[in-house]
Amino acid sequence: MADENCIPINSEVDIVTARQKGREMAAKLGFSSTELTLIATAISEIARNIVEYAREGEISLSIAQLGDKRGIIVIGCDNGPGIPNIKLAMQDGYSTGKSLGLGLPGAKRLMDEFEIVSEVGKGTKVTMKKWVQNHAR
Repeated sequence: MADENCIPINSEVDIVTARQKGREMAAKLGFSSTELTLIATAISEIARNIVEYAREGEISLSIAQLGDKRGIIVIGCDNGPGIPNIKLAMQDGYSTGKSLGLGLPGAKRLMDEFEIVSEVGKGTKVTMKKWVQNHAR
C-alpha cells in the first residue's frame, strides 16, 4: 500500500479523484463504511474550498501511525488568497462564497484532529487526521 498519495486539485473532477483515493486508502486501514463516508466528505469540503477560493492546490493523503494507533492524514494546501479571519471562517454558517458555510467547520467535525494555518496572500494549509477505532467484537 502506498504510504502517500498527492492529488493536484484544479477542478470538480479532481475533487472526485481525491475523495476516491482517500476512501480507498482509508478502507485498506480498516475504517468502517460510515467512517469512509465521513472521510470522503471531509476531503470533498477541503478540495472544494481549494477549487473555489484558490483555483488550484493539492490534497495529500498519507498513513498515520502513533504507537498502535493507525489512521489517515489528509492535508489540503494551496497558494490562494488565504483566510483573513480563521476564527470567523470556522463558524457554522459563515461563507464568503455562495455555499452554506459548512466547509471548514463541517470538515473539522467529521475528523478526529483538525488544524488550519493560513496567511493572507500566501495560501492555506489544512491538516486533518482520522484514527481507526478498535471496534469491540
